[in-house]
Amino acid sequence: MFIDLYDLQNVPPSNINRDDTGSPKTAHYGGTLRSRVSSQAWKRAMREMFPTLLDSGRLGVRTKNAVSLIRDAIVAKRPDLTDEAEQLAKCALSATGVDVRESDRAGKDKGTLATGYLIFIAHREIGQLADVAIGWHDAGVDVSAKPNAAMKKEIDAVFHGTQAVDIALFGRMLADAPDLNTDASTQVAHAISVDTITPEYDYFTATDDCASDDNAGAAMIDTVGFNSSTLYRYATLNVGSLYEQLQDVAATVEGAAAFVEAFIRSMPTGKQNSFANRTLPGTCVVMLRDSQPINIVDAFEDPVRAEEGRSISRQAAVRLGRKLKFVQDAYGEQPVQAWNITTDEPIAELDEVSAHVTFPQLRSELKEALTQTLSGRE
Repeated sequence: MFIDLYDLQNVPPSNINRDDTGSPKTAHYGGTLRSRVSSQAWKRAMREMFPTLLDSGRLGVRTKNAVSLIRDAIVAKRPDLTDEAEQLAKCALSATGVDVRESDRAGKDKGTLATGYLIFIAHREIGQLADVAIGWHDAGVDVSAKPNAAMKKEIDAVFHGTQAVDIALFGRMLADAPDLNTDASTQVAHAISVDTITPEYDYFTATDDCASDDNAGAAMIDTVGFNSSTLYRYATLNVGSLYEQLQDVAATVEGAAAFVEAFIRSMPTGKQNSFANRTLPGTCVVMLRDSQPINIVDAFEDPVRAEEGRSISRQAAVRLGRKLKFVQDAYGEQPVQAWNITTDEPIAELDEVSAHVTFPQLRSELKEALTQTLSGRE
């Protein structure tokens, strides 16, 4: 079972995802220049929204400072181990196979123990690693020595327990500990604009509020790149894969619903204070499929062009509905259930392939459908 999400989102002048030069990311598609927002940027925005939708105890954190988090958990549980906590934490994390070393980053982190790369670790795992380390201390284990096979087995059991929802959704890759890797249950496409864009630049100056009256010059001169567009966004969730990792129907349903809501409502925050570009999608289509995920980005291979009295966003919504119908008819890809949300007048082409609903209705009906689908698995 797959959940396919299709969003059309009008974004005014903005720079929500920058390249190495500070300009908005772009891509050539259909022979023309399009605005682009990377999947990584949008997944980051989604993960930051998850604590408002799910119990934080079911989530994780991506960091190089896992040793510090485990150390703090040890101290919180056993204040008497404050002096030994960091070594205990290092031993527990090292037992996974992850390389722990002194950080070379400038600032307050320099010299502290850190991993060589970002690792995705669940809050549950942090607490359990702290418990294991405390147990070792109380048992008189020499934590300054290299972890033995029994210690590694004990640590391995921690990482093969109930998975954090966001790790199950987005996956985990530990280069030094491949046995702890987790395949992502979701795939998120790079968002691209349905229309051709032209890069633009805002030239601005800043004045010194405390400068003398005879100083008429600017204290700073700079430019910032931006563009505006209507983005086509797509993601898919493998419900079966999510359930296999969570092993709980209710948790799977809540996790899937949170993913859908975060995908629809989130927005990367690049240059947001400068542009106040926060919008919600004007059109959303959610399809529950039992065959395979289907990305219909080719509906916009020929870019949408402005027409008198017809907005680019509405033309794109009509195209979206037509393409979904064409694919449905050509391949027999009839969804199990489908819904659409629009912030404008209903669109007949979308209503032909999906039920027009509000977001609260979508969330309720999607959770009900997933519960019925998964109910026989427990």
